Amino acid sequence: MTEAPAESVAGIRARGTEEPAPEAMRHLLEQMLRIRRFEERCVELYSSTAIRGFLHLAIGEEACAVGVLEALTPDDAVVATYREHGHALARGMTMRSVMAELEGKAEGCSRGRGGSMHLFDAATRFYGGNAIVGGGLPLAVGLALADHMQGRHRVTACIFGDGAVAEGEFHESMNLAALWGLPVLFCCENNFYGMGTALAYAESETDLALKAAGYHMPSWHVDGMDVLAVARTAREAAEAVRQGGGPHFLELRTYRFRAHSMYDPDRYREKSEIAEWKHRDPIGRLADHLRDIGELDDAALEALEGAVAAEVDDAVAYADAGTLEPVGDLLRFVTSEPGGGER
Repeated sequence: MTEAPAESVAGIRARGTEEPAPEAMRHLLEQMLRIRRFEERCVELYSSTAIRGFLHLAIGEEACAVGVLEALTPDDAVVATYREHGHALARGMTMRSVMAELEGKAEGCSRGRGGSMHLFDAATRFYGGNAIVGGGLPLAVGLALADHMQGRHRVTACIFGDGAVAEGEFHESMNLAALWGLPVLFCCENNFYGMGTALAYAESETDLALKAAGYHMPSWHVDGMDVLAVARTAREAAEAVRQGGGPHFLELRTYRFRAHSMYDPDRYREKSEIAEWKHRDPIGRLADHLRDIGELDDAALEALEGAVAAEVDDAVAYADAGTLEPVGDLLRFVTSEPGGGER
């Protein structure tokens, strides 16, 4: 797989290349490490059956979640795909609530009813976690339409995979968002495989930013393995959306190091291809850059890893000690309750 340079395909001015302050870059590194170590522990827990059901990991794609979410404000909304653990953590949901949800415990962010694919948190305006491919796109358009009608200067970030581009709601959502000038930041995490089907076998036009440009919205390709590039581009795009520039589209060209899901034998890719992409690991790239400029040494990285490991251990202990909902409560929240019911 080759990657086009991060450049405009639909009339956006050239972006600056200014670098964040060292402390900001260390924060980005920490966020990516939190996501990576969290998901690596999820592999262990799934193997021991502490986590059951479906589990889709984004190991290798951390720069996309961290870079995009850093560009948003607390008032903005996030609609994610089912590979959303990293988005939830980067948005500010506690690792405890996410891990408890994965273990099906009532202390989880969705009371243990949603599991891996249905994380939700109204407090951080994180509206899923959507298991249906492309299902989040119309929801994002609806949220943005509400903000537009109320005159609120908010952004709805809609994150989805390249497989969603083949769905009808992708085109419907692109069209309405552009037609009505809605404040949506569409972020396509293009990892080049929709489940086990290579993008070239599913799309006659594999330049996904070009597809979005066809709906007359500014569209960029971005190196999704470079968190600094993602953060810089997402920040500029989000600000343009917030200032009334209508929807913008980012094609984040990235790669998942693991299979589509824990059930997937991953026989559709060459091991050499995976190994090649691992040389572009976003965590290693940023860590190496910080070393090169004298802002990270072995002791600092070890301390950071230790803090992240402690947070993961705490989240697992919290989830393990959690409770399962009583069988008698399983029909609660299927319909509304008088007075709105409890969370």
